[in-house]
Amino acid sequence: MHPLDNVIWKALTTLQSHLALRNERAGKFLPDFSLLGASVDQTDHGYESLASLMKPGERVGLFLEEIPVVPSPWRMIASGPMLEMVYTGSSVAKDGHQVPEFLRLGEADIGEMLALTELTKPGPFAKRTHEMGEYWGIRQKGMLVAMAGERLRLPGYTEVSAVCTHPDHLGCGHATALISMLRQRILERGEQPFLHVRADNARAVGLYERLGFEKRVMLQYVRLERK
Repeated sequence: MHPLDNVIWKALTTLQSHLALRNERAGKFLPDFSLLGASVDQTDHGYESLASLMKPGERVGLFLEEIPVVPSPWRMIASGPMLEMVYTGSSVAKDGHQVPEFLRLGEADIGEMLALTELTKPGPFAKRTHEMGEYWGIRQKGMLVAMAGERLRLPGYTEVSAVCTHPDHLGCGHATALISMLRQRILERGEQPFLHVRADNARAVGLYERLGFEKRVMLQYVRLERK
């Protein structure tokens, strides 16, 4: 078994257990932090255990090996293929862009962070997601134009997440700069960076490969609602 198999469950039961609502077979992040949840296995018992933690109408996002046939009391909202990529150090992207000034983002930046992620749709982002790890941004003329940070954390691994750039500032190398900086900070802690990306986002997948990330496994991102 790879250390990143069932990665959400491992994060919920190790380094981020303090952010979790959990029982013996399932868990989820507290809603202000993340939509993500998991069970110890993809069985009816696992789904029942996860349902016991949630109220009717609540939603949860899962990383699964395949699209499930979900039992009651669940309803599938959406699903789609997603790549998990792990940094191997096999290559380093180079470009001619000047390295920008990176700013650590915090509570004062929440409104802009939420607005940028709503505009660019990098994945679920809640009002306290930035507390799950370090989040960094790039500003131009006072405006937050790009950001990236750390979401899932488990022993030896940290996920790079919420990589996004305002549409008016694409092509400036901001994503490359932010990922490179985060990658280095994670490596200096003795951890291995990894990330998740929509399988059909060829531009992002190509960027991550140039930055030394390799495809590890194809997953399904599944969003469920408790009836």
